Amino acid sequence: MNNAVAGFSKLSKEEKINWIANHYFSTPSEAVTLLKNYWNADEKIQKLHDEFIENTISNFYIPLGVAPNFLINGKYHTIPMAIEESSVVAAASKAAKFWSTRGGFKATVIDTEKIGQVHFIYKGDPSKLALFFSQLKSKLFDATENITKNMQKRGGGILDIILKDKTDLLDNYFQLHATFETKDSMGANFINSCLEVFAKTLKEEAHTFEQFSEEEKNIEVVMSILSNYVPNCIVRAEVSCPIEDLVEKHIENPQDFATKFIQAVQIAEVEPFRAVTHNKGIMNGVDAVVLATGNDFRAIEAGIHAYASKDGQYSSLSHAKIENGIFSFWMEIPLALGTVGGLTSLHPLVKLSLEMLEKPSAKELMQIVAVAGLAQNFAALRSLTTTGIQDGHMKMHLNNILNQFEANEEERLLTKKHFKHHVVSHSGVVDFLENLRK
Repeated sequence: MNNAVAGFSKLSKEEKINWIANHYFSTPSEAVTLLKNYWNADEKIQKLHDEFIENTISNFYIPLGVAPNFLINGKYHTIPMAIEESSVVAAASKAAKFWSTRGGFKATVIDTEKIGQVHFIYKGDPSKLALFFSQLKSKLFDATENITKNMQKRGGGILDIILKDKTDLLDNYFQLHATFETKDSMGANFINSCLEVFAKTLKEEAHTFEQFSEEEKNIEVVMSILSNYVPNCIVRAEVSCPIEDLVEKHIENPQDFATKFIQAVQIAEVEPFRAVTHNKGIMNGVDAVVLATGNDFRAIEAGIHAYASKDGQYSSLSHAKIENGIFSFWMEIPLALGTVGGLTSLHPLVKLSLEMLEKPSAKELMQIVAVAGLAQNFAALRSLTTTGIQDGHMKMHLNNILNQFEANEEERLLTKKHFKHHVVSHSGVVDFLENLRK
């Protein structure tokens, strides 16, 4: 198709599906059937999902699993995880069980400060702008009072507003840099609403500031938007135990294991190519819980990866050491999460996930998410430094390969029996199935 379509958003759901099927598929009826097979049988639930985004044609399923036995700050949790990747839930569960008998995970919220900025262009004397801002600041708080009053009742609100001179980076570029506390909400709408009022007040007040020249009065607001980089909204997750307590089936020599484990972490601290994959493993755990609880995993990803680069080079998010015979493994990451508002009060499975977690506060959810990430990282590093990552992963992936080739029940049983004692690979499974079918 080489022509644009006009008025697509105004078509009904059925009309959109038929248009897509007829324009892009050789068998339109099959495409329509497949899309409709993924609709929810409950019309009310389907309507709810249809209205989450625009131009909805169907639902895209991701499995929702659970990882039990997470002992966090002395309390057991069963953690919901929404993810499509094989072995992630199994690895998290295995790490949770391992640490549950060694004191469990400790998690601490260090700070919960969030950030928003008004980016603007000012062509004039910076000292005049500084004087102007000193008089403007209280007016910014006053102007947003109707927005912040409910948040203030919950102990949140605007923490501070500062003027930042960024002219060393870009000609005439300045910021109003504001910090916020949003308690149990993610706070995106709250922060952005405050920022837009800041921008409006900034422009209006500049026109009446007598010390500005006519050019200086014409402040140009470029944009007003929250930042997903929240380096002061930090949670720490950690585990520790005496080295000798690390013994298990695949760890016969705990001292050697601990030493090699720390070396693996140190490589990720200094080698960006390894650090990216290392941190991706952490995000397997983090994203799965963030998604299951209706939070914005894309914002979390962006903020955490920026944090991993905060010292000038992309590096490991996790760290490990041996001190006085104690093995310690920990991580600090920025997490701006919410347990009220947005999908948390709309999506039925999000509500179920939060109830499974016993309706946590935002701080409690930060701790749970960070622990899931650390557990995933521990599981990956334990495999890498002992049996190798593919041993467990490919066995979990075996079902996907069997499904891909539509193996029947007998073929499944014979294939799984065979690969109990052989290395699982895609080509190996394909060859085995082909020989069975001859």
